[in-house]
Amino acid sequence: MFKIISRVFLILILIFILVFIFIKWKMDHEVASVTPLSMSTLEVNLNPVVDKNHTFKKLPQNNEPQHPFMAITDRSAMHAGSWESDVHPASAVTSENIKIISRRAGGSAARQCATFTFIEQGHPLILCGGLTSFRLQLLHKDTLELLAIYDLPMRPSTFESLVKRDTDIIFTDTSGGAYMYLDNEGRAVLADANQRIRRIKPKQDGQGEWKFFEIDSWDMNKYVPNDCFHWNNLFPKGECDGITTVMPDYNGLLWWVTRNGRVGSLDTKTGKVLSIMLNGEEIQNSFAVDQTGAYIVSDYAMYHMKLLEGMPTQQWRFEYDRGSSRKVGSINQGSGTSPSLFGDNYLTFTDNADDNMNIYVARRNTLSSNEERIICKIPVFKKGYSVTDNSMIAYNRSVILENNSGYTNSMIQKSYSDVVGGVVRVDVREDESGCDKIWTNDLKVPSVVPKLSLGNGIAYFYSFDLLDNGDRLWSLVGLDFETGKEVIRIPTGTGEAFNNNWASIAIAPNGNTWVGTRNGVLNITEH
Repeated sequence: MFKIISRVFLILILIFILVFIFIKWKMDHEVASVTPLSMSTLEVNLNPVVDKNHTFKKLPQNNEPQHPFMAITDRSAMHAGSWESDVHPASAVTSENIKIISRRAGGSAARQCATFTFIEQGHPLILCGGLTSFRLQLLHKDTLELLAIYDLPMRPSTFESLVKRDTDIIFTDTSGGAYMYLDNEGRAVLADANQRIRRIKPKQDGQGEWKFFEIDSWDMNKYVPNDCFHWNNLFPKGECDGITTVMPDYNGLLWWVTRNGRVGSLDTKTGKVLSIMLNGEEIQNSFAVDQTGAYIVSDYAMYHMKLLEGMPTQQWRFEYDRGSSRKVGSINQGSGTSPSLFGDNYLTFTDNADDNMNIYVARRNTLSSNEERIICKIPVFKKGYSVTDNSMIAYNRSVILENNSGYTNSMIQKSYSDVVGGVVRVDVREDESGCDKIWTNDLKVPSVVPKLSLGNGIAYFYSFDLLDNGDRLWSLVGLDFETGKEVIRIPTGTGEAFNNNWASIAIAPNGNTWVGTRNGVLNITEH
C-alpha cells in the first residue's frame, strides 16, 4: 500500500512539474513573426495632425563628447548617452505620411518593453520585462521581426508582488537590468537580478542568424546582499539589495549603484571591486557620467563622485528638499529624475518638495571663489500636484520637464482624470544669475521618458485623450522647442496595450521613432 501511495505521489509531483513547465513555456514563448498590439476601442480616428503653419527648424548639436567606452551617444542608453540628456541628433517623424508598426512582446503573458539601444546595423536591442524574467530582444529595424532573445533571471520583486498581490512592488524596483547600456564593442552591459554584472552581445552566425552570447560576467553577491523574498527563499532574514545601474567611467572602470545606497566600481580586467555606502539613502535612478566622474542622486541628496584608484570618492554633496512623503506619480520619497548634464558645466535634477517640486540647475565642476553650486531653484506646476519620475530633456541652456502627478501604473490606475499634466521649459540666464520659465504647456504626460530631436527642433512626449466610453486614445505628441506649442499629434492606438506605462521614447539614428508600451513596442516611420 505504501508503495502505491508513493508512486501516486511521485506521479502527481511529475504532473505538477510538467504542468508548470508548460505554463511557463506558454507564457514565455514568443514567435519571430509580428503580432500587432490589439486596440480596445476600434472606431476611432487615427489620422495624424500636423500644424501646416509650422516650420520645422534644425537645432545646433549639443556639445556632449563621445564616451570612449559606450556606443555612439544617441543609441547607447535609455537616456541617449552618458550625459543622460535625452537629446538625439536625428530628425524624428514630422509628417502626416507615417506608418506605425506595433509588436506584441511575450507569449500568453505580454511583456512591457522599456529600454532601447541600437546596434551598429541599426536594429533595436531592447529590454522587456515580464512575469517570469527580464528579456533582451533584438528586433529587425524595419519589420520588427524577432531576431534573437536572451532571458535574464526573474527579479525577486516580481515573485513578491505576485505572492502579495501588490503590483507597486514591481514598479518601485528599478534593479535587474532596466538601466542597461550598449558599450563601444556592441555589448549590452547590465546587472541582473542574481547580482551578476554581465556583458552580452548579439552576433550573426555563418547562416546570418542572430544569437546572443554572454561575453563575460562578474559575481557581485560578495558586495551586494541578496537575501530577498523569492520562490527559493521564503523566509529571508538578511538584507535584500539590488544593483540598479551600471555605467562606464572614462578610464574604463565600471561604476555601479544599488537601491540601498551602495556605490562602487568594478575593474573588468582584474575583477577588483571597491565600494562605499550612503547610509540610510536609496538610489532608484540611473546616473550621469562625464570626464570628471559620476553624478548620482539619492532620495536625500545630489552627489558628484570620482574614482580615485578605483574608490568612489565624494567631491561634493547637495542635500535637497525631499518632502514629507512619497507622492502619487513617483516611486520613492525623493528626486524622480536621473541627473542630466548639459551646456559647458551644468547639471539638472528635481527635488520632492511638498507643494511644488523644484527644478535645480547646478554648476557641476570646481567652483571659483565667487561662484555658488546652485544657479537656480525654480518651483514648477500646480501647487500640490507637482511631481515627476522621469528625467528632463537637457540641451544647451534649456531644461524641459513633464509633470507625472496623479499617475501610478497601468495595473492599478483607476481614473485617468487624476492625471494633472503639464510640461515646462526653464532656461539658464546668459549671465548665470538665475533661471527663467520660457513656456508651459498643459499636455497630459502620465509617464514617458521624453526626447528632443535636434534634426527638427521638436520635443516628443506620449499623451492620451479620454474617449466617451472611458477608454484612452494614446498619441505621440510633438511640442516646438522654441515655443512649447503642439505641432504634431500621431494617434497610435487605444487601451492599455498602447499605454507606455513608464517606458521610454527612442529616436533611432535613421529618425524612426520608437515607443515602449505595456504590451510591446511601436515603430513610427515616415513614408
